[in-house]
Amino acid sequence: MDFKPPTSTERIGAIGSTKGLSAAPRRALEPGDDFEPIPVPEGRDWLAVHQETGQSFDEFVRCNPNQPGKTRNKIYLQPLGEFPKYKIPLVERLQEYASCFFGLQAQVLPHINLSKQALTTRINPYTGNRQVLTSDVLAILKKNLPSDAFCTLAITMEDLYPEPSWNFVFGQASLRERVGVYSFARYDPTFYGQKRGM
Repeated sequence: MDFKPPTSTERIGAIGSTKGLSAAPRRALEPGDDFEPIPVPEGRDWLAVHQETGQSFDEFVRCNPNQPGKTRNKIYLQPLGEFPKYKIPLVERLQEYASCFFGLQAQVLPHINLSKQALTTRINPYTGNRQVLTSDVLAILKKNLPSDAFCTLAITMEDLYPEPSWNFVFGQASLRERVGVYSFARYDPTFYGQKRGM
């Protein structure tokens, strides 16, 4: 493992200059005591087993990321498969949170019935649970992307995998194509054969 947590000077360098900003956003961006620096990765942490070069804010801006605008200003949440009321999280809560956090209108689309879609699935050999291939989901989202969408994110209680060699993945996105999918399956205690709390 080559990753070393950035020093305070390196963190400030990654953020870039905040001189032209007013006091409130400058305070939000300058590293202080509000957030702990990333720790040294251990065991099977992502950075312990994957080489990541990192990215500064200026590098992020230079890659011309998607930004909300007058015509692309909504976040669409696309329930994939059943999202029963007794399961967590509630879709309405996710809609409300996404709207507040990102400052954009969030809208829930009608759920996609898995049995009516040509999605590649498999049974995970470790958990015995069905999994859905993420690239198939992203292809459906891309095909049905609303014209006013900043992005469409599928949310599901189905377990996901990105390719046959992977055990699972919590989610995957295509930032350029403005689509993504995220699974809450492994946050549900019943996924592991446990009882839910009240």
